[in-house]
Amino acid sequence: MSTISHCPTCGSTSKVKEKNGKINYEAVQNDEAFKKIVQLKKAMEKFKAKSEALEKELAVFKAIK
Repeated sequence: MSTISHCPTCGSTSKVKEKNGKINYEAVQNDEAFKKIVQLKKAMEKFKAKSEALEKELAVFKAIK
């Protein structure tokens, strides 16, 4: 998932990507796109939390057997 930050050069909202130790800033052109990125990132975090909880629950059930 992309990290969102402000570009140090132009100050625009940008996606931060790192390749081969070099950090690249790619401007997000549309406020709607920025909102959608934030929304998707929150959804992924919720899914990850649920997945981790289910993995712990499964480990408990396996330990009981």
